[in-house]
Amino acid sequence: MSRLLYENSVSYKGYLIIPFVFGTIDSQDIYSYKLLSEIANQSQFHKAENPAEIYGTSIENIVDIAKEHIDEYSDFVSHCDNFKFRYVYRNNLIIVFQEAGKYFYDHYPSDSLNNIAAPKLFPSEYDCLSWIKQGMDGLHTR
Repeated sequence: MSRLLYENSVSYKGYLIIPFVFGTIDSQDIYSYKLLSEIANQSQFHKAENPAEIYGTSIENIVDIAKEHIDEYSDFVSHCDNFKFRYVYRNNLIIVFQEAGKYFYDHYPSDSLNNIAAPKLFPSEYDCLSWIKQGMDGLHTR
């Protein structure tokens, strides 16, 4: 699997659709996708890889396939966008959350949906992002 294309992710009805290049045939990229659910493990599709089992010929095509599958088979629907504050830094996905005046985050590396975030609270979104960037930049200067 190539890296997850977080910069092309789409938030849709409580899910984050994350495309990636599944393979190449005759120099044509074939796309697949993974899902994150805002309700995490309570959803059957949290961290699922291509539950529709259909592949696409473009990022837009695979996102449409994922949306159709979510519309038909999703076990919940959200009208909030809990993935609104997401950032891509050094090909990593950072999702910032706010609750009761405190900020925390999820951090996913470029090749998997394993959350590697530290259990830490921050007074602001800026402080949260600065701390993450400082840590990631430190890893790359060693």
